[in-house]
Amino acid sequence: MINQVVLVGRLTRDPELRRTQSGMTVCSFTIAVDNRSKNANGERSASFIPCTAWNKSAEFISRFAGKGMLVGVEGRLNQRSYENKENRQVTVVEVICDNVQVLERRSDENRKEEMPLADNTGYHADPVNDDEPTDKNVDSFDVTDDDLPF
Repeated sequence: MINQVVLVGRLTRDPELRRTQSGMTVCSFTIAVDNRSKNANGERSASFIPCTAWNKSAEFISRFAGKGMLVGVEGRLNQRSYENKENRQVTVVEVICDNVQVLERRSDENRKEEMPLADNTGYHADPVNDDEPTDKNVDSFDVTDDDLPF
């Protein structure tokens, strides 16, 4: 069976970071995603999707994202139920995020922290090796016409 969700939307509020009793970090946030259909006035509506990120993803989204920012989430749908304070059964459908990407920078007045331009995932795939020479010139390289595919 397949349970995979990929969404791009805007945060409706600042992400809320918490810690569980066992010390794990969890971040809750909601994204607004445009619907394809339009209403009678020709306006598009939006769906508001609750999302939950855990551990490193939770820390990343709470550090670098804020209300109104465009984010991409990848994960799976999860349905859970609980009893609220009025003793009523409440069912929640949410996205459990496996990957969260911030797709734009914060505006200057709302910036919490500077996010690296080249890597907005919060993880570095290739560690920097200080023993390697750094004098490689990537601005120019030799290519003959025979090497070009057109």
